[in-house]
Parts: sequence; C-alpha cells; structure tokens
Amino acid sequence: VQLQASGGGLVQAGGSLRLSCAASGQSFSSTTMGWFRQAPGKEREFVAAISWNGVNTYYADSVKGRFTISRDNAKNMVYLQMNSLNPEDTAVYYCAAGRRIWSSRDMRLARLYDYWGQGTQVTVSS
Repeated sequence: VQLQASGGGLVQAGGSLRLSCAASGQSFSSTTMGWFRQAPGKEREFVAAISWNGVNTYYADSVKGRFTISRDNAKNMVYLQMNSLNPEDTAVYYCAAGRRIWSSRDMRLARLYDYWGQGTQVTVSS
C-alpha cells in the first residue's frame, strides 16, 4: 500500500480543513487507517483511526468532537475533516495503514502501522 496525503495549508483559528489520503494497492479495503501528527520538537501522536469497513472510529481526546475520519473504499481514499482548528493543531499530518490492527488500543500505536504517507503540513494561525 502506498499512501499520498494532501489538503494541508494555512488556516486561521476557528477554521476548517479537510485532509485526504489516497491509497494504492489491492489490500486497502482490508486495512485499518489512521491519522497521526507531529509538531516541531514533539513526538508523533495519534489523531484518529478508522476500521477497515468504516464502522468503528477512534479519536484522540484533543480532537474529539472537532475532527471526523472517514473512508471510501471504492475510491481508496481516507479523509480527515478538521473543524474548529486552533494553533495547537499545527503539525505535519500523516496517514498510515495497518494490515493487522483491530483493537481500539492498537489503533493508537504508530509502531503497529505498516505503511505511511509523506505528510502534509497544517498551520493554524491565532
């Protein structure tokens, strides 16, 4: 699976962005997909994840209620709708795919994902 993230940019606090992740490969529809982010000087952190069939979604507490993850298996796409953005959301956002991730606990662990996109920069100005 190869991943290509896009949709980042500069937005004012309170604004919205939608990130997209295009996947190639026949196994996409059977993989768990996640979004992670990394701010300067900080470790990569979990943002959101979605199960292979889109039924189950999970969010970091810091984005719950503001971000929505979704997927379209017919198009090999994953999305992250980000609303009510604040400067603390500034980071490089990465999409990732995991072939053997099923539990909600494991979906939050970056080390369990097999494939990563190149990242897209999100900058939120105050």
